[in-house]
Amino acid sequence: MDSMMIYLPIVLALVGLAFMAAKRAWVLKQDAGDGKMKEISDYIYEGALAFLKAEYRLLTFFVIGASIVLAGISFIVPTTHILIVVAFIFGAFFSALAGNMGMKIATKTNVRTTQAARTSLPQALKVSFGGGTVMGLGVAGLAVLGLTGFFIILFNYFMKGAWTSTEDMTIVLETLAGFSLGAESIALFARVGGGIYTKAADVGADLVGKVEAGIPEDDPRNPATIADNVGDNVGDVAGMGADLFGSYVATVLAAMVLGNYVIEDMGGAIQDVFGGIGPILLPMAIAGFGILFSIIGTMLVKIKNNEAKEKQVQGALNIGNWVSIILTAISCFVLVKYMLPETMNMEFFGEGLKEISSIRVFYATIVGLIVGGVISSVTEYYTGLGTKPVLAIVQKSSTGAGTNVIAGLATGMISTFPTVLLFAGAIWASYALAGFYGVALAASAMMATTAMQLAIDAFGPISDNAGGIAEMSELPKEVRTRTDILDSVGNTTAATGKGFAIASAALTSLALFAAYVTFTGIEGINIFKAPVLAMLFVGGMIPVVFSALAMNSVGKAAMDMVYEVRRQFKEIPGIMEGTGKPEYGKCVDISTKAALREMMLPGILTIGFPILIVVIPMFLGYDNKLIAEMLGGYMAGVTVSGVLWAVFQNNAGGAWDNAKKSFEAGVMINGEMTYKGSEAHKAAVTGDTVGDPFKDTSGPSMNILIKLTCLIGLVIAPILGGHTNDNVKEDIPTPEIGIEEKATLYDEDGNKIILKDIAELQGEWILDQAHSYVDFSIRHLLATSKGSFQKVTGNVNFDNENTAIEIVMDVNSIYTGNEKRDKHLRSDEFFDVEKYPTIKFVSNNVVKTKEGYVANGKLTMRDVTKDVSFNFVYLGKQDTPWGFPSAAFNGTLTVNKNDFGLTYGGSILGEEVTVEYSFELNPKQEEVVEETTE
Repeated sequence: MDSMMIYLPIVLALVGLAFMAAKRAWVLKQDAGDGKMKEISDYIYEGALAFLKAEYRLLTFFVIGASIVLAGISFIVPTTHILIVVAFIFGAFFSALAGNMGMKIATKTNVRTTQAARTSLPQALKVSFGGGTVMGLGVAGLAVLGLTGFFIILFNYFMKGAWTSTEDMTIVLETLAGFSLGAESIALFARVGGGIYTKAADVGADLVGKVEAGIPEDDPRNPATIADNVGDNVGDVAGMGADLFGSYVATVLAAMVLGNYVIEDMGGAIQDVFGGIGPILLPMAIAGFGILFSIIGTMLVKIKNNEAKEKQVQGALNIGNWVSIILTAISCFVLVKYMLPETMNMEFFGEGLKEISSIRVFYATIVGLIVGGVISSVTEYYTGLGTKPVLAIVQKSSTGAGTNVIAGLATGMISTFPTVLLFAGAIWASYALAGFYGVALAASAMMATTAMQLAIDAFGPISDNAGGIAEMSELPKEVRTRTDILDSVGNTTAATGKGFAIASAALTSLALFAAYVTFTGIEGINIFKAPVLAMLFVGGMIPVVFSALAMNSVGKAAMDMVYEVRRQFKEIPGIMEGTGKPEYGKCVDISTKAALREMMLPGILTIGFPILIVVIPMFLGYDNKLIAEMLGGYMAGVTVSGVLWAVFQNNAGGAWDNAKKSFEAGVMINGEMTYKGSEAHKAAVTGDTVGDPFKDTSGPSMNILIKLTCLIGLVIAPILGGHTNDNVKEDIPTPEIGIEEKATLYDEDGNKIILKDIAELQGEWILDQAHSYVDFSIRHLLATSKGSFQKVTGNVNFDNENTAIEIVMDVNSIYTGNEKRDKHLRSDEFFDVEKYPTIKFVSNNVVKTKEGYVANGKLTMRDVTKDVSFNFVYLGKQDTPWGFPSAAFNGTLTVNKNDFGLTYGGSILGEEVTVEYSFELNPKQEEVVEETTE
């Protein structure tokens, strides 16, 4: 193996973290201003930190509870290892660390940006974007470091650092899914809790401060203004950081899972310089190089003109963004050509295997990069200052809040049209190019520049806070003018950042969905089955209910905030005159308690529903295949509905926000310039209060809702079956009966196979051990456990009058993929191999039926002999390259284990054991060459 490549993503992650540390040190060295500015900044910092501490204390109990559930699953499902719990805990920790790190630097950068704005706009941009860069590189670096590090640990633990099989790699990746699940779980609560916090404060501050009291935004006389600025950090910084951390990890994981199935489609092993895991390493390598090129992109974000306006600032951000995207595209070409075989076989659902060239995989990554950039442009069009949709909302504000709200709703709804068409085009194109592996890599390429995207996004709330500090510190007007320029651009970048997050979530969820279908072994989801269709509708309903819960939570918390602000204006003398000091801490406390209280129900809804959809049908007796389809239908409903609601709410909220801000510079309405304080402006403020929870609470939460739903499905998938251990083959097809007395089977391409007559076989034939398998399955609690006997011997004497069969299984060769369980099965509580080392079947009675053949005989196990009947089909014989024929048989048998004294486990284990076998036989004189025929 090229030993460096597996460690290269970690090296690049460490480079990113080192650059982050250097940039952080530079930011903290900048002047933090005078005493009053520092005092206000400290209020914001302490409020944000207090919220995060309270939130993380609460989430600790959630992590403990979820870990217990995952541990239970690991004991029930053979292919789910207990290490999934460790991965889950570390994923949750890394996600919380990423959010906490970003929030701390943002609350230290805000006051330094304000001070920099006292000197020049270019310096203010440099400082604010520097803080955003620390946030972006911290999140991306931790994500790649954590995911790649855990993969290397698990790869060495389960596979000893060398390729063994796709089944073993599946166990590695299932365990690694715990890391992603932990990250997304924390992200959900961070996003919802942070969103409720920030919007409760924002709405309360706007309704009482701007509309009722008529004071400017961020006025120090407003008791809720500190809580509002704290909210910008816990929602748009810590929340967004955890969100994109989870997206980053889930995207790479999905591509790794599907890369494993590419290897399976190519026969279970490939030859490359990476030890046969190139398709699995590729998404990690893309993520690592994305960090490097994001660093380069951040260095290009600068302006020189102190008189620059929003357009120039936005242009500087765009240059850095597109340079990082273009460099990532170039690296994708090099990595794909270097790490993938020139041609690959890939399974396309319903179409069978296709041969795909590596250049088509590269084209799929380009699709992801282009769509990510175009989605941001579409979002900017619908939400940016001065754009046609935003100006239309401004014009409708002249007739009151009602028409403003109607226009904003319409803008959000119509914005789904181009956005969803772009999603659909990306999915269609990337799938056509390289199957679901192409879709996953398109998402990976899109997310590769997460560090740059998050730097741009975090720059927004930092600039917003800087403006608030300038206003509360009563700094000169030119300072607030400069921060307003940055803030205005930040509003647009926040909206485009959310658009980017939605796009990545949509593609990631589809890739996770494809992995789920493969894990469960279902061939698709049949919506003509009533239970599946019902779950599709339930899934479509969940994002609507989730949004309602989030909006209602903001409404309740905002009411508490409004009452508190009104109370302070009424009871504290001198607030309006500037002689009395508001009680900022009480407003911070209201937002904190409301956020922690209200975030739990949406979280329980998200995590609980997929589990109920599996557990309830199991207790009702539904088979696992149907349950897998039901859960798949639910996941599809959540994904489609969630994407639509996310786009609608994000763009409507962003458009309302910039419609309100348009009045700050003045807008032309009906031939007259209209400014802040006008009736039209008050209508726009009302519209913005509606849009605030849209764009900052319920809308962004949709991304995590759909990803977390699909991740939970992926973790549940092993319970529903579809996994095979080593040498455990796929279900044997059920023979179909034609008009003739010959059964038929179908091969993988759907071609009919006519079963042969064993009369063409004469004499003694010997079992070819290298190509014969005996596999078994049994119910374990609500799941299915599978295993095999690795060593099987036997012979068949074909005679038209009296065919004789003898098959012997070495019980000591039993294998289930779990060494501890195998040892238990060999003990005296089960097979007792010391006393009974073999299981034997003998038959002298073979009967031909319409379905194939039945061998009636005696099965001896643990010194107990019972009459049994083996059903089997003869697939025919074929000459081998070594000059002798080989005959093939498949068959099944169902036995009651209790009949043979295997009663251990009670009701935990099912009574019936299904045995499936596939035999190759060679004429007796040829048996000596069987070891060389593999």
